[in-house]
Amino acid sequence: MRTDLIGWLAGAVLLATLGRQVYMQWQTRSWQGVSKWLFAGQSAASIGFVIYSWLLENWVFVVTNALILVTALLGQGLFLWNKHASRRR
Repeated sequence: MRTDLIGWLAGAVLLATLGRQVYMQWQTRSWQGVSKWLFAGQSAASIGFVIYSWLLENWVFVVTNALILVTALLGQGLFLWNKHASRRR
C-alpha cells in the first residue's frame, strides 16, 4: 500500500500542476503561448494510459489518467473558447 501512496501523491502533484495551467487560461482568457496540440496530445496519451492501466488493474493510474484526461479536455475547450473570443473582439 505504501507504493500506491507514492503513486497517488505523484498523481496529485501532476493534476495540481495541470489544473493550475488550465485555471490560468480560464482566468486570463488567453490562448496565447499554448500550443493547439498540447491538449490534443495529452488527451490521446491519457486515453492510452487509462486503457493500459485498466488492463494492468492499476487503479492509481486509471484514476489519475482519467482525471488528467478531464483536465486536458477542459484545457482544450478553454483554448478554443478563448481563441474564438479573441477573434470576435
